[in-house]
Amino acid sequence: MTDLRGDVRLFAIGLGAALAAACVTLPARAEEKLAEHATCNRAEFRPIIDIGHTLESPGADSARGSTEYGFNFFLARQIERKLRAAGFSKTVVMITEGKARPSLAARIARANRIGGDLLLSIHHDSVPQKFKEDWKYEGREFEYSDRFRGHSIFVSRESYDLRASMLFGKLLGKELAQRGMKYTPHYTEKFMGPRQRPLLDALTGVYSYDKLLVLKMTHMPAVLLEAGNIVNRDEELDLLSEERQLKTSAAVTDAIDAFCIAQQGPKQTPVAQAIARLRHVGKSILRRKSSKSATLDVSAIKRR
Repeated sequence: MTDLRGDVRLFAIGLGAALAAACVTLPARAEEKLAEHATCNRAEFRPIIDIGHTLESPGADSARGSTEYGFNFFLARQIERKLRAAGFSKTVVMITEGKARPSLAARIARANRIGGDLLLSIHHDSVPQKFKEDWKYEGREFEYSDRFRGHSIFVSRESYDLRASMLFGKLLGKELAQRGMKYTPHYTEKFMGPRQRPLLDALTGVYSYDKLLVLKMTHMPAVLLEAGNIVNRDEELDLLSEERQLKTSAAVTDAIDAFCIAQQGPKQTPVAQAIARLRHVGKSILRRKSSKSATLDVSAIKRR
């Protein structure tokens, strides 16, 4: 209870400071609208590319026994190369170490310290155990499911900036679709049980995963990309191909560029930014009080 009171007291002090600062007269200059042919200041925009999972907690196994972490790592590095080649010189790739629970907390804390303009967490999908079958590959036994394939995009409706997160999610979905990649619709089905997710945008394949901590606890627009299904035997091979990785990294780069342009509209004043952060902290305090949400959700950790 003492910690909660301390948090509330700090929140009140911070809110008071922000409101006091709002009384300061700012330069009387109208906000400039985006130019019709605006461009992104790529050298100043900082995307954070989060490599999902760790070596110690590598996520799902593919149909041929590779770890999800390996798929995440190589795709994230390909995206980094593409972004830097396009002029996004401040791109940060986050590599996290350790077991799931502590590594997730470290991942969130590090992203907030870096203070990026956007966080994109890279993952690859699997399926519930009930859909998996046994098969042999090169004399070894593995599990697979060819029932589903395709990518999926997730945001949290409890995130720091849902509007911006949705904007980037839609832009990413559009760029992937333009390159011939289809999202998987199976997350809407009842047979997914606890993994069923609301589909927020049917055109671009953006789903809601509200309790995913890396999306709701980072202080920036945040999106998670499941780049494809690694337990589908055909898609696993496709995801390993240079062609698929180049198409995905090009889609991410173009989506980030479009998002950067959109974000260079009228900027929030420092006071508005401070109040937005305090509002996010306030929501976190209320969630802790009502549902002990400061304790990491084990099911969320398993999946990210």
